Amino acid sequence: MVERNDGVLVLIPTYDEAANLPSVLSRLRATVPTADLLVIDDNSPDGTGELADRFAASDPAIRVLHRPGKQGLGAAYLAGFGQGLAEGYSALVQLDADGSHQPEQLPDLLAALRGADLVIGSRWIAGGSVRNWPRSRQALSRGGNRYVRLAMSLPVRDATAGFRAWRASALRCVDLASVASQGYCFQVDLTRRALQAGCRVVEVPIEFVERTEGESKMSGAIVREALWRVTLWGAADRLARLRSPRAHMARVQS
Repeated sequence: MVERNDGVLVLIPTYDEAANLPSVLSRLRATVPTADLLVIDDNSPDGTGELADRFAASDPAIRVLHRPGKQGLGAAYLAGFGQGLAEGYSALVQLDADGSHQPEQLPDLLAALRGADLVIGSRWIAGGSVRNWPRSRQALSRGGNRYVRLAMSLPVRDATAGFRAWRASALRCVDLASVASQGYCFQVDLTRRALQAGCRVVEVPIEFVERTEGESKMSGAIVREALWRVTLWGAADRLARLRSPRAHMARVQS
């Protein structure tokens, strides 16, 4: 497939984000006017999908992918990746609809993508920050990322971050068909797959802003899924290192 050299598709999963979506779409159109936007709505009860349709009706750069029900963040992104790859976009962006990922910072990620395969907007590297999070939430995120680094030997400070830019060629290398993870561990899963595929992964600092409208999708189930999946992946990685230490070192050093 021939990729569209200037084709950027921003994927925006939504579930009950009617209060936040208009601002996010407007800010994206102002900041990256050449990008296309794909809202992926899981049949939101608050009418987010219908609201997105109204934006799409007046702006050809905005489209909506309607899904029959709430199937999880990972499944929404996989659907969006599949559509974007099939349509030949050269870069695909992950961005939350709640306003926590500031559209004005997207040009920084896209600029870094010129020398990388995956760019992560990171809260936990020098220059990164979080606004309006309680200390307990910061501790949970920092601790979770520390556990990911220790358990899986990932050279990434913010593996759970959801603000990302991908080269389409990198997504084609990570075996999306076998991804079953959801929630925050979906981000960890794709990070480890990118590194295992030999992709160049870089982090750029962002300011993450806690939502002011709507409710967070964070839950105990999401945290538990992340914990047990990361533990299993870490154990599998250690076993692989024991079986083939030379191949593991080559991957880490690449």
